Amino acid sequence: MNTKSGTVYLVGAGCGRADLITLRGLRLLRSCDVVVYDDLIDKELLREVPAGARVVYMGKRQGRHSATQEEICAALIRYAREGGTVVRLKGGDPFVFGRGGEEMLALGAVGIPCEMVPGITSAIAIPAMAGIPVTHRGLSRSVHIVTAHRLDTPDGLPDDFDRLAALSGTLVFLMGLSRLEEITRRLLAAGKPGDTPAAVLSGGNSPHPAAVRGTLSDIGEKARAAGVRPPAVIVVGEVAGLGLPAPAAVPLSGVTVGLSGSQAMTEKLRSALEPLGAETFIAQQSLIRELPLPVRLGSLCGGAPRWLVFTSANGVKEFFRRLRGERVDLRRLHSCRFAVIGAATGEALAGEGFQADLIPERYTTAALAQALLEAVPPEEEIVLLRSRQGSAELFRTLSAERAVRDIHLYDAVPAPVPEEAAQLLGRADYLVFTSAGGVKMFLEQGGAIPPEAVCVCIGEVTAAALSRSRGVSPVVAGDTSAEGIVAAVLARESGRTGGCPAGAAEQLSG
Repeated sequence: MNTKSGTVYLVGAGCGRADLITLRGLRLLRSCDVVVYDDLIDKELLREVPAGARVVYMGKRQGRHSATQEEICAALIRYAREGGTVVRLKGGDPFVFGRGGEEMLALGAVGIPCEMVPGITSAIAIPAMAGIPVTHRGLSRSVHIVTAHRLDTPDGLPDDFDRLAALSGTLVFLMGLSRLEEITRRLLAAGKPGDTPAAVLSGGNSPHPAAVRGTLSDIGEKARAAGVRPPAVIVVGEVAGLGLPAPAAVPLSGVTVGLSGSQAMTEKLRSALEPLGAETFIAQQSLIRELPLPVRLGSLCGGAPRWLVFTSANGVKEFFRRLRGERVDLRRLHSCRFAVIGAATGEALAGEGFQADLIPERYTTAALAQALLEAVPPEEEIVLLRSRQGSAELFRTLSAERAVRDIHLYDAVPAPVPEEAAQLLGRADYLVFTSAGGVKMFLEQGGAIPPEAVCVCIGEVTAAALSRSRGVSPVVAGDTSAEGIVAAVLARESGRTGGCPAGAAEQLSG
């Protein structure tokens, strides 16, 4: 048994997207042995956790507790005593109504080292995202953050609540949406002017974003009419009347996109879609599993000229990884020529030090087959180096006229479906499929396509697989690449909204 305790880090995940976490918090997350996470974090942060680490959900929110505070503290102690690094990942800031102090006291009482890593609290971040600074020269020289969810008072409000009405600064109420009417009534009764600006805001990682503005007299009615749902932040004070300039318009703001495919592809799609304003989530992801080979890859090097054909960046990476494992001198590839299905695969090949000799004008398997038949002399062998799920049509077309070997380097197997995928799937505007195999995995794992979601497929083969299985008519990307998919989503949104804002094309190409 390990007698030396590990260390617990109370890490604030910030309020909103994953990249709002601090660098220190991210470094700890990437090196932890256990992560115990809370509600209202961006689940994309869990993708940063090391592969062998334990991931434990222990959320605690009003009306929906997965664990009591005592159980959470006991779990942190138990995991720490196993040794290693434990990250307690909390939404916002651990010490701003996050009960981080209670957890630190419990750990300290049994001698377990603990450190707090601050995060951006919702009390500041949610108003800021709505264009409301909680302090502003000439309007508010102080900010008061108040809980509206106390258990030791009849209405859940602090004992000295009425004194808040006399304060000249900004009042920010957390966990108070269900008590909004009581908050406004008490402030008005204590002398706060009815025309004091007020706002009710829901944002960050809330599944139901909203921003309602009014005055102390009518904000309750306006929030109710707008159907604001928790979690929400209530702001009362002159700053709630400010309308700071909105962020630069982004073409996919408010659009939710479900991604499928390999980790490399979904990461590339995320990095392209999110700067354009889209919210993304993993609907299905495949893992790469190497397959036993019928020949040593080194036997393809040297000798008679032949064409090595790659239909994905994964195929390129797997081929050269295996060559290095066989300790093959890459100079032996001098007699080989290379063909790739598109620019992304060509970039992967260039990363290994080789330029593609052939890239079809259209990034499809049909165009690749035709280009090879036109370019490859009849006496030269064609070797397909790809996934087991690769299109059978490519091999059939080529083998009818040429000597072809089809070597399956790897298999794509489904990763476990993230627990939040089902919830996010219900409000997806787009579902992206990057291979026919990915379509099959998504459906076999119980994935359902919402009636209003637009399916976008990377190519005709993938689109045909989806049409056969579900009878839908997907949008097909102009070329088989992440860029092609993003361009298809942008074009669809442009037609739906009446035009993309200027600069969207430049953002995509950049």
